[in-house]
Amino acid sequence: MRFKKLGSINGLMLGLFCVFGAFLIEGGSLKALFLIPPLLIVFGGTFSAVIIGFGFERFTKLFSLMKIAYFPKKFDYKEAVENFTEIAIELRKNGILAVERMLDRFEHYFPKKLVKFFIDGADVEEIDNLARMEIKAMQERHFSNIFIFTKMGGYAPTMGILGTVMGLIMTLANAGNDPEELVRNIATAFIATLWGVFSANLIWLPIGDRLKQCHSEEKLLMELTVEGVVALRSGEIPSMVRTRLQSMLPPSDQEDKKNS
Repeated sequence: MRFKKLGSINGLMLGLFCVFGAFLIEGGSLKALFLIPPLLIVFGGTFSAVIIGFGFERFTKLFSLMKIAYFPKKFDYKEAVENFTEIAIELRKNGILAVERMLDRFEHYFPKKLVKFFIDGADVEEIDNLARMEIKAMQERHFSNIFIFTKMGGYAPTMGILGTVMGLIMTLANAGNDPEELVRNIATAFIATLWGVFSANLIWLPIGDRLKQCHSEEKLLMELTVEGVVALRSGEIPSMVRTRLQSMLPPSDQEDKKNS
């Protein structure tokens, strides 16, 4: 279970092991990889491009977004179904005012907010319009963040090529000197390309893909919440509320929690 929770971190570690492990097996050294000039060109150039294209304020949010990608929120859809089912039972037994004390059952803010609107008497159309507006705003915000990492996946290899070209220029400029030194300079030049391609395909693009997955998971919870509140507002019986919400889950999660 812990391996599953840290899947993104484990994937990154596996990538580091495979790429750099193969390099070491072939006789390379870590000292040759971690050279300041190539790293400065690739990462510094990529970050500079982000600042130019998106602004410094957006750049400062990169690291918090990376944290979200590697340590995402967990959404328990089965628990949400159970909560709405139990609220439907309580509603039929003790009325709408009894529902308010059940708000703490929801871990996330969005379900709490919509259930509060239901308690305050908002009709189905008002609840649905408000929820859809918030889902749309959330989607635009998330896709904007994902787009940054997609662009970084394009910037990094280009910066790597730039570093390689610069290294080769310096090598050719010193042609005629010690041949061994020239060979080392050529190898150093190509380290920039390695870091550019590596960072794009094992850091920036996977983070963008992971953020897409996080978005899909949060959106499913929000849509499930909308359906749950609409079902409550429509006065559906608890068993119908459960069935309606379970139909939105993957087949493996549609079994009743009590029977699993």
